[in-house]
Amino acid sequence: MTPHELPIPGPAADFAAHLSAQLPVLESARTRLRAPTLTDFDAWAEVLCGPNTADLGGPFTRDEAFAEFCISVSMWLLRGHGLWTVEDRASDDVLGFVLLGFEPGDREPELGYLFRPMAQGRGLAAEAAIVARDHALTHLQLPGLVSYIAPGNARSAALARRLGAYPDGEIEGSQVWRHAPKETLS
Repeated sequence: MTPHELPIPGPAADFAAHLSAQLPVLESARTRLRAPTLTDFDAWAEVLCGPNTADLGGPFTRDEAFAEFCISVSMWLLRGHGLWTVEDRASDDVLGFVLLGFEPGDREPELGYLFRPMAQGRGLAAEAAIVARDHALTHLQLPGLVSYIAPGNARSAALARRLGAYPDGEIEGSQVWRHAPKETLS
């Protein structure tokens, strides 16, 4: 672990905790979406530095993964939405991450999901993504929401389909999956 990955106690850490406490906490039956912290970075690095990240442009080095983490977290200050850490409500284990993002190259806000290998295949990503999607379209009143999925990423496409999204073209080599407009949410 490098020094920039470690929290520094004191007023700056207290201020960071105060800012984090302002972010919405969302819950599903088994998951909690909360503000990310520096201690969540190991789980983020496990995902982005792992061997199955070609669809995301990886695998990333740990420093590249840290830069992506910082970019995703910073969206809260710039856009009013961003990265959530997804925890297991029963154990508080970090399962993965859900993102309401808007990055360079995106044409509209994105619903993204990245989960650790130990959390995959249990329906947890769907639970977490549903509450983030509903929050984006109802509470934040975003005009639309898409997921950008690499061709051949069958698991991510299957999850988008489970969320009610449908294919709606391509952009820069990614499939665009459009989520249901807020009028159709129950």
